Amino acid sequence: MAPDSLQSLLALAIGFAVAGLLADGYQLATARPLSFRLMAQNARGTALAAVPLLIFAAPFLIMRNTIRGRRLEQRHLTFVALATMLAGFWSLMSGTVLAAGWIALVRLIA
Repeated sequence: MAPDSLQSLLALAIGFAVAGLLADGYQLATARPLSFRLMAQNARGTALAAVPLLIFAAPFLIMRNTIRGRRLEQRHLTFVALATMLAGFWSLMSGTVLAAGWIALVRLIA
């Protein structure tokens, strides 16, 4: 496997893992599932603070909502495939940002 392909695969995995960790951590802390409705809070500060959380947890939320929509609303398989590609791309990008941030932090400390 080419090094670039392996790096992309790891970034994808890191993105999905962090997304799941954030969503589950939020649910553990608040006893309710994370949702995009968090942006619609009346308090401006709460909605603004939710942006970084939702940016990195979005792949998990997209996939959870897609699977739930397929099961309950019988959404077409094409919609599921497009949502999966969107969540995968989003996870790849957020995983790349997280990996680059981690590398910069390690270089700063060392």
